[in-house]
Parts: sequence; C-alpha cells; structure tokens
Amino acid sequence: MLKEICSQEDVKIYGCENGLLLKEFIASTPETRRICNDPVIAGVQYTDKLCSACEKILKAYDFGLKESSTVVVKILRGGLNFGLRKALANAYSWNNHTTCFLSAQRARNDADPESWHITENAYRKLYFPNETSFVIGDVVATGTSLQYALFELIREAKEAGTDLKRIVFFTYGGPQAATILAQADAKCRELFPGYQDTFLIYLEGCFSVPDPSSPLSIRLTGTDLVKRDSLMAPEFIESQYEKSSYPLERCIIYDAGSRAFWVREYAGDVISYWKQVLEIAERGTTFGEYLKERMDILDEKRFEKTDLIALAKEQIGKMRKFLQ
Repeated sequence: MLKEICSQEDVKIYGCENGLLLKEFIASTPETRRICNDPVIAGVQYTDKLCSACEKILKAYDFGLKESSTVVVKILRGGLNFGLRKALANAYSWNNHTTCFLSAQRARNDADPESWHITENAYRKLYFPNETSFVIGDVVATGTSLQYALFELIREAKEAGTDLKRIVFFTYGGPQAATILAQADAKCRELFPGYQDTFLIYLEGCFSVPDPSSPLSIRLTGTDLVKRDSLMAPEFIESQYEKSSYPLERCIIYDAGSRAFWVREYAGDVISYWKQVLEIAERGTTFGEYLKERMDILDEKRFEKTDLIALAKEQIGKMRKFLQ
C-alpha cells in the first residue's frame, strides 16, 4: 500500500508500508517514466535523465545528508548510471562530497543458470570520513551484486572506524532490494551505535523479476524487471496509456550498463525482443492478448486500435538507428 508523502509538479514520492525500520519509497518523475517506457532513451541521454531525476528526489525529500560526511558509492558499472555525485552537487550546491568505487559483477552459475555468483570484484577505492552516510544507486534484480557490495562496504567501514549514520539507496529494482537493505540495516544497527536510517528509493515501482514459472511467453529470468504483478506509482501506471508499446516492453530498463555505455549491444537486445514479439504476432497473438499477459491491470479500451505486427516492426525500426 502506498501513502503519498511528497507531491510536487515534477516529482511524487510515496511511502511503502513494510513493518520494518527500513524506510521504503517509490518515487516518480517525468525522466524515470520516460526511461522505463521508451527504449530509444539511451547513451548519454539516458544517464542525464537519470541524474536529473535523482536530483529532483534529493531536493524534494530531506534525507539528513551533510556534505562533509556524504560518500557516493559507485558499484561498477551499473552504479555509474545514476550520476549521484552530480545530482547531489546540483540539488544542494555541494562540491566537496566524497566518491568511492567498488566492483561487483554477477554471472550465472554454469551448473544452475537460475543462481548467480560474483565475478570481477578486484577493484575498489574506498574513502571514509570520521562520520559517513552512503549514497548509492544500482539496478537490482536478483540482488547478487548489491548484497556483496553492501556488506563489503559495511565491513570496510567498521574496520576503518568511521561512524556510519545512514544508507540512501536509489534503484530500478525488485523486491530483493528491500530484503537486502533490511538485512544491511540490521547489521548497521548492530555494528554502529549511532546508526540512524536506511532509505530505499524505488524509481517508478518495485518490479517483479520473472523465474521459470512466470506466465510470460518472452522473458529473461533473473534479469528482467517486469510490470506484471508489481507495485507501481500511479503516475507510472497512467503513463502506460500514452503509447501502445510502453506496457509491452520486455523490461523496464533492459541491460543498464550497455544502455549507457555500449548502445549498439543494448539496441540489439531490444531489437531481438521485438523480433520475438513480431513472431508471436504473426502466429496470431493480438495486441489485447499480449497486453493482458504483460500488464493485465490495464484497460485495452483506452488504447487506440493497435496492430501488434505493425507495432513490433515500428519498434524494430526505431532501434535500428543505433546500429548505423
């Protein structure tokens, strides 16, 4: 259940009742809705919009941050997308806040493709003032990278002797983000007597992550963040009616790293999806049938009459510009 706690022209923030000490929000902005809805938003345009959205959220809600103690943590490489160093500077006119880096790349296990392990975790450059508040952004599906990175940060902070006060975490993510942040909150309260708050800010919604039993004909298990059976901001749900393709996208973010830094690979992923949609459309699946599969809470009557074959071809054509 959502409770509106901030309503401004270009940012809405809702509190999520979870029965935990963790403070869990869903925030909606024009920029984060556009990113979720339109895969054409990629490269620098994508990261700029995400940074702008985080700036608006930081301005709209008081997270209790101070310039001297704020440490932006970049979990490589997904954490680079959020632009939190610049967002904080723009929101609060800061210049001297700290940024540190930690690598944590996940990979599927060969023996069990539905389980994951950490690879490429050798690089880290960490700094801790006497008092510390972490500000972090990352995309969370299984939570494998987040769990590793977060508990490494907590361990390092304890060894450094800093007084850890809070964690502020922005995500396009699923329910595992809340599970891991709640565990981190409990650990921080155990290790740091002055610990105050853990904030989890979902962008547009807490999205479902499909598994092999999910009733979706096209999906990437453990990777996709899908709208079906998800808790979403009202503004985001309403935005789905703006264009017939919006509710049908396979994932609200696709691969966040390639979307920012290797756009040709990202475009190939989106094109591959819409080619699969084209195949099922040519076999007889209608727009209404596929809409019900992807996002059954929507009313088909509110969309213009849509030919799924034509829509798939249109989306493929739009993404091909990135391959030129």
